[in-house]
Parts: sequence; C-alpha cells; structure tokens
Amino acid sequence: QTCPLLLRVFTTNNGRHHRMDEFSRGNVPSSELQIYTWMDATLKELTSLVKEVYPEARKKGTHFNFAIVFTDLNRPGYSRVKEIGSTMSGRKGTDDSMTLQSQKFQIGDYLDIAITPPNRAPPPSSRMRPY
Repeated sequence: QTCPLLLRVFTTNNGRHHRMDEFSRGNVPSSELQIYTWMDATLKELTSLVKEVYPEARKKGTHFNFAIVFTDLNRPGYSRVKEIGSTMSGRKGTDDSMTLQSQKFQIGDYLDIAITPPNRAPPPSSRMRPY
C-alpha cells in the first residue's frame, strides 16, 4: 500500500505556462487545484481530473501541456520549470501513459498545466526548435 500525495496543480487557459516569478518567495498563482494522487499517475489520468473541474476543457481538441515547477537549489524558491509532455481531449497521444515518477517529479514540486482551447494553436514549446 502506497500513500497518495497532495499534488498542487496550477492551470492557465491561454496556452502559456505561468511565469516563474509567480512562484517566487513563497507565492503561488491563484489558479490552484489540489489533487490527491500517486507517483504512477499518468498525464491522461491527470487530464481527466482537470476536466472534471473545468467543463470547458472537455471539448474535443483541447490541448494540455504539462510542466514541473521545482526548486532551484542554487536560488531559494520555486524558480525552475521543466516541460514534460502534453495530452489532448478526445485523442490518443504518445505522452498519455507518461507518469509523474518517470519524469523525476518529487513530492513538493508543483505541476503547471497550460490549457489551450481547440482550434487555437498552442504556443511553440521550448522543447521544439524551429531549426
């Protein structure tokens, strides 16, 4: 038996992640969801939980881009972000079965989810280079 963890999730509905200064000096954005889950939770499972809270995110084609916000040990406060994957409402994707654990998520980290409504292209990911 494994204990669940409290996952603090912050969402935006403009397709962009929160700015890192919104997590500085103990502050957090106001759009917080608290989810009890496990380290083996998949991005698709987390997408389903977010859709329960935000009915507008249930529309087919809504894009969810996940990032872990974590402490930079060289500078105090939550100041680093690592994009880990994305899912889409109504479609299967390669990141659906990715787990928090597989992405080196640690208890105490935050999850930042940039939600993009359907028919609006998500901003280019920092992982995808234009060249």
